[in-house]
Amino acid sequence: MVSVVARAVVLSMAASAVVGFAPSGFRPSRASVGNTPTSLNMGLGDSLKSFLGLGGQVYPEPCVMGDESIMSKKAHGTSETPVQENLRWEADRETADRICNFNRHYAEYRGYWTSTTFVKEAKEEYDETGEIKFYDSNTGKPLFVAPKGRTFKEFIEESLSHGWPSFRDEEVIWDNVRCLQDGEAVSADGTHLGHNLPDATGSRYCINLVSVAGKPGKEG
Repeated sequence: MVSVVARAVVLSMAASAVVGFAPSGFRPSRASVGNTPTSLNMGLGDSLKSFLGLGGQVYPEPCVMGDESIMSKKAHGTSETPVQENLRWEADRETADRICNFNRHYAEYRGYWTSTTFVKEAKEEYDETGEIKFYDSNTGKPLFVAPKGRTFKEFIEESLSHGWPSFRDEEVIWDNVRCLQDGEAVSADGTHLGHNLPDATGSRYCINLVSVAGKPGKEG
């Protein structure tokens, strides 16, 4: 029988390699990165998890598990409010609102984050404070702080390798983030963030930049 770690590695490789086209409304208005901007069909990842026997997965601590009630219908899709105006790093607000609040499977296209001002401004923030803070695009609550246990260069290199900003367990603010049994990563307030696609070293949270481009709220 294939071990859980081996299954996770296969899932990670497949999800990183196979891409699908998101609905046309999910394509940001900014210029695309490279010649073939694409977006990961997270539904395919869910199917692979089922095929590999990973459905109903309970991820090891410090990951905090959540249930489907978090993503129940609310005033604005799965959230109480739409995304903020004037998101950080020039992230596209229309794309952000659809991915954050009216979506469970699709993502911004692979490499989208490199078409924004993120890399430049994140490096400036890192040089000044030694870390980069990422806030919920709906609520402004802090969700991730990176890099931790690695350098800025290593954080960027892993994110480039997988196509989306990629976080490890110690970089997640677990008071405000939950992981569902199908691997979907969400905020405790119902914002779709991305998916947990583990590799051989552990959980790896592949997150849409548009979901974590908020400005800090009162709790931030």
